[in-house]
Amino acid sequence: MAGILAPAAVVGLIIWLRYKGRNDTQDTIRMAIDKGQELTPELIDRLGHPKPAKNRDMRLGVIWLAAAAAFGIFSQAVPDDEANVIMLGVAAFPLFIGLAYLIIWRFGERD
Repeated sequence: MAGILAPAAVVGLIIWLRYKGRNDTQDTIRMAIDKGQELTPELIDRLGHPKPAKNRDMRLGVIWLAAAAAFGIFSQAVPDDEANVIMLGVAAFPLFIGLAYLIIWRFGERD
């Protein structure tokens, strides 16, 4: 039961936080218009699409590598040898996604 409800709760929380962020942005724009401030298209674009963090790719890479390590450790906790191989295969996916993010972070532009 928790295996179904926990991911649903996480997805629901992410959707709600994005909605709240967009709603706050719209409230800020409305308040500025009500106070008579001039809003340029560039300012509205920056408010609606903030720049991602400089180390975003590194953070995502570390998270994916941690997920791969968790799958790898879990595979050792399972007593069945065939299940160990399967879990290590599953761990390979987040491992390579994490490595790709770290490569992008290392060689990407950082303004």
